[in-house]
Amino acid sequence: MLAPIHDDVLLPAATFEMGDAFGEGYPINGETPVHPVTVNSFRIDTTAVTNRMFNAFVAATGYRTEAERYGTSAVFHLLLEAPASDVLGEADGARWWLNIRGADWRHPRGIDSDWSTIPDHPAVQVSHNDAQAYCAWAGRRLPTEAEWEYAARGGLANKRYAWGDELHGRQGEHLCNIWQGEFPEFNSVEDGFLGTAPVRSFPPNGFGLYEVAGNVWEWCSDWYLPRYYRKSPSINPQGPTIGAGRVMRGGSYLCHESYCNRYRVAARTSNTPESSSGNTGFRTVAL
Repeated sequence: MLAPIHDDVLLPAATFEMGDAFGEGYPINGETPVHPVTVNSFRIDTTAVTNRMFNAFVAATGYRTEAERYGTSAVFHLLLEAPASDVLGEADGARWWLNIRGADWRHPRGIDSDWSTIPDHPAVQVSHNDAQAYCAWAGRRLPTEAEWEYAARGGLANKRYAWGDELHGRQGEHLCNIWQGEFPEFNSVEDGFLGTAPVRSFPPNGFGLYEVAGNVWEWCSDWYLPRYYRKSPSINPQGPTIGAGRVMRGGSYLCHESYCNRYRVAARTSNTPESSSGNTGFRTVAL
């Protein structure tokens, strides 16, 4: 099976201001200081890789994701589609995450869910290693963290979000898929989605990229160190050579100002390369 055609856009080489200009970031994440970064021109996907695209990869290669090999993965408690016997426990310090037998990219919410019912949603339950494997097959790569932020900003300088400084549009419309209500027990679903949304559900940014805020976390190629910005290169930074995990950007449908306001365009966090969950996916860059 041929690799899917990636709908990507060519971004020109540019210098931009990277980091949190508002002092709103979590100190542990190292979103400051704001610093100028120059990136070369590159082509980046307009959307996250979808279930349909990831299925083409698996069908062509027989690849088994790490969640499939482990036999379990993390599902948000309100999204569970599996019998109670498949619940193996809760995450320490985050009881809303359940360890579910049989949860993987094919069954993102548990064994009673199936990717084929949501083919145009982002592929989730995908680890950094899985994303790298997809890229190797598709002739693509993951974006660097600097490329990701430059692309997500959409040509805007020192803004809080990918579209400006206000969370909602002029008519109060929702511009991203995040949590509304009282996290983690009640989501009013005012934006229309309790879990993932199909790609292109919300308006694109100035570069034509969709869902760079909310929906799913997106893996970047960089290792993660909170202090990296203090001494990172100013031209095409590739991230540190070691780290506690790999960088993730953009936030997800679970982000809420009360606990995780990382849908801001400068926000960053990380996870270990083998980790997967129901709110983590990726987009790619052309080689």
